[in-house]
Amino acid sequence: MKRIPEPELMEDEAQARAYAEADFSEPHSHFIALLQAAFPPGTIKGHVLDLGCGPGDITLRVAQAWPSCTVHGVDGAAAMLQHGQQALSQAGLGERVQFLHGRLPEVRLPREKYDVLISNSLLHHLLEPAVLWDCLKRYGVRGAPVFIMDLRRPATRHEAKALVEHYGAGEPEILQRDFFNSLLAAFEPEEVQGQLVRAGLDSLQVEVVSDRHLTISGFLAPSSRGSS
Repeated sequence: MKRIPEPELMEDEAQARAYAEADFSEPHSHFIALLQAAFPPGTIKGHVLDLGCGPGDITLRVAQAWPSCTVHGVDGAAAMLQHGQQALSQAGLGERVQFLHGRLPEVRLPREKYDVLISNSLLHHLLEPAVLWDCLKRYGVRGAPVFIMDLRRPATRHEAKALVEHYGAGEPEILQRDFFNSLLAAFEPEEVQGQLVRAGLDSLQVEVVSDRHLTISGFLAPSSRGSS
């Protein structure tokens, strides 16, 4: 099945509200568990950049799991970030978490370089996946831990529908629709591996971690710098 791209930004308020109110505790807890398992203790430290943070749930979970870290979440959809700000106020993490509005790669960030780079469910939204890989090289210090989780594309539309029926049952129609479209827009592991090679990021490893997710993780090689 060929990839069918979807809109890069989720700017509709109803859509943003549905995502902010949805229960993503299972995949987001899985993200944190996989991040903890991917790197030795003490590796996740300093300033963390969350690329494509959406309503900020993972941004806040990372700040809670690593109390010594400062976490900056960036997203191009203002509607999403409004919900992130509300969640931040409730979490009481304002001294260590900051949400920033702007599209990649043009966004201006408070820091030139970050110690850790993470992202969840951004890659499949990008028309040009090189945007994400260029951001890793642009914003990551040499040797920075990188952890990215995203959907992986099923082999057929029938498989995509089955995943939506299994994991999206009971969710609002807008979430079921977006989940289906996101599965069609996602990349296969082999495609991601090829992107990394072309970007000079073959120090990162691609791994299938569930029936619908893959991860890209590792350390930025010393030669990974600047934009390609």
